[in-house]
Amino acid sequence: MQRSVLDRILKQANDLKVLVVGDFFLDFYVLIDPEKDEVSLETGKTAFQAVDHYSSPGAAGTVVNNLTALGVGTIGALGVIGSDGFGFELRRHLEEQGVNMEHLIQCPTRLTPTYMKPLRGTREASEEQNRIDFKNWTPLPRELEDQVIEALRAEAPKYHALIVADQVDQEGLGLVTERVRSALCQLGQDHPDLIILVDSRRNIGEYRHVAIKPNEFEAGRVLGLKTAAERPEESVRALSARTQRPVFLTVGDQGQWVCAEGEVRQIPAFPVTGPIDIVGAGDSTSAGIVLGLAAGASVWDAALLGNLVASITITKLGTTGTASPAELVARYEQWAELRAQE
Repeated sequence: MQRSVLDRILKQANDLKVLVVGDFFLDFYVLIDPEKDEVSLETGKTAFQAVDHYSSPGAAGTVVNNLTALGVGTIGALGVIGSDGFGFELRRHLEEQGVNMEHLIQCPTRLTPTYMKPLRGTREASEEQNRIDFKNWTPLPRELEDQVIEALRAEAPKYHALIVADQVDQEGLGLVTERVRSALCQLGQDHPDLIILVDSRRNIGEYRHVAIKPNEFEAGRVLGLKTAAERPEESVRALSARTQRPVFLTVGDQGQWVCAEGEVRQIPAFPVTGPIDIVGAGDSTSAGIVLGLAAGASVWDAALLGNLVASITITKLGTTGTASPAELVARYEQWAELRAQE
């Protein structure tokens, strides 16, 4: 990717419209000061003392965070959350980012999925403790499925691109049920020029007529391999033959293997030094890929942009980070200088 391509993508971002579909979580951080530990008189167990808390949108919300930071002008949210305190907090964050929440459905019988993350130490130097998850353990009601599918069919063609965050492992309990997945595949078939990128933890092999972004283990499960990194070129070819769309296979610090229209290339990662936190790296990669594609970049340059974004977000510790255009340019220039010296 030439620097001029990066500049053009970043300049176009404000004119683009991206719809984020999927499981919107709240990431809720609780900061525990170990020096203030107390012993409970009732149980004799340690009572951890929270001295601060903060939150941010997670899962599909992490994708939104990254699109906002990258300067995308119009972002829509399509999902289902609860009418609870976590839902209020999640909507507040999305509202602050100017997200269109017309189709972020609130339902009093559903929980707002939440990852509660206790951090022991300080924001600058903390150790994450056992996470506490709030998730729905009953299937998404059919009437909510109908609302999601109707909104998907009506709204998706109004956007330049869709990013699907299929986050929940258990089939039928998250937003992307079998019926919603079928509607997404049909949307891709009916609108072949609409950019649809899917990131799915457990069901990546079930998608057709949409671009997919599995990691090496998700792809490996589909293909009967321990990891698709064992046979990356063969793996992306097989997956692209299934979905009839580009495949972006992420392989950690080895970057991505990409297959589009029968051609396969390895897209390098950007070197990163120092401590890292890979939470949310996949979501930031998705945001970068789709920004590139929506701005008219090639699949190869879009993949490289995804790697560029992730190389910055993984350096943000104690939170699910984002990358600004200024950070992208600075990291790109460092990388270009290193390549010139080789």
